[in-house]
Amino acid sequence: MHRYFRGFAPLVLLAVFGLGLAQAQPAVQPTVDITKVPAAAQPSANFNTDAATEAYMAMIPPAAYARSNAYFEGGYWLILWGFLYGSAISLLLLTTRWSAKMRDLAVRITRFKFLQSLVYWVEYLLVTTVLGFPLEYYQNFVREHQYGLATQTFGPWMGDECKGLLVGLVFGGIAVAGIYLIVRKLPNTWWIWGSVATLAFTIFTAAIDPVFVQPLFNNIHRLDDPKITVPILKMAHANGIPANDVYEIDASRQSTRISANVSGFANTMRITLNDNLLRRASPEEIQATMGHEMGHYVLNHVAKSMVFLVVVVVLFFAYLLWGMRWALRRWGDRWGIHDVADPAGLPLALLLAGVFFFVLTPVFNTETRTQEKEADMFGINASRQPDGEAQSDIHLGEYRKMRPGPIEEFIFFDHPSGYNRIRTAMQWKSENLELFEKPPAAPAVR
Repeated sequence: MHRYFRGFAPLVLLAVFGLGLAQAQPAVQPTVDITKVPAAAQPSANFNTDAATEAYMAMIPPAAYARSNAYFEGGYWLILWGFLYGSAISLLLLTTRWSAKMRDLAVRITRFKFLQSLVYWVEYLLVTTVLGFPLEYYQNFVREHQYGLATQTFGPWMGDECKGLLVGLVFGGIAVAGIYLIVRKLPNTWWIWGSVATLAFTIFTAAIDPVFVQPLFNNIHRLDDPKITVPILKMAHANGIPANDVYEIDASRQSTRISANVSGFANTMRITLNDNLLRRASPEEIQATMGHEMGHYVLNHVAKSMVFLVVVVVLFFAYLLWGMRWALRRWGDRWGIHDVADPAGLPLALLLAGVFFFVLTPVFNTETRTQEKEADMFGINASRQPDGEAQSDIHLGEYRKMRPGPIEEFIFFDHPSGYNRIRTAMQWKSENLELFEKPPAAPAVR
């Protein structure tokens, strides 16, 4: 194993220092003020949805349009390369028997099987983190800087990567050790109870993430600007959201992207805006964005996603049961893996998982995209800011392709395209023009 690492080390160094020579490019900013409603989108008796949509699309500079297309289309290839790269790592660990050797080391360290699974997970995560570092570095550091989307230098970025590794060691260790405990105790029905445990763990992590995990990477504090918070909280209370505070997160430490969310469950639920949104967006855009995020909460998208996840997880574990048994019958002896309950089979399980989720990419994107479209409609109705929605879509268009083909959108988009979102907003505006008409001036009093 040490011999393999010595051979791989120069590749890692080449990735760090060679790719690091790429020059960061500043984001291409709009050459016009996107907070000003273009003439074709102004309310009038001749308002035309398509003309208003094209007027907003025309506000995007050609250079910015080309750059966002290149960035997003490059992501298609990264989906493929990420799948192939991850599969290659899993096959390497299996065929070289590294995984079996890591299992043997865990057995020598402790005789308790639960702890053996934990020790194996630590070994596995450290090894795959090293092996996967070149792609991780290119995708999430070099490429983000090339397209003007990242703000961190290498040191702080590596700091966040190390924090993510520690989070993975803790939560991943609990999950892996728990699943292998179930497999050992319930050898005939482990796939059913594994599904139940996975769903429970997913809900647990979603609940604690905004309170315990996010603060590891960013500072989150209560926002006290009434110009921002009062309209948001009014909108929240009008739609039955039990929130009395709005929070700000310093996402500009890592990125130039704008975002907001309503996250958590019950007492951990909170409304959060990132500082890029506060700095770059108009009040109308902020309200439209928050209306969208509140839509996810009011429309019970978390619960609906859990129902979808139940189906996916049960199907996945049934597929995993069949795939593990079939593969181990053919190659288990060659790989040094004894049975499904052997932790050394984890690379095989994750290889099968990679195939499953790669093939179903359009299905998962469609499920998410459908909810995002519903949240768009809710957000416009709640905020009554169709022009704010259009402004938000232009900002999001800095890293999302604005006008894809229908098949392209179906396969690769987990949100509606920017063009479709702007058109939806302008269609809503065309049906509610009376909301934007200025009231007649009051007669002068003599």
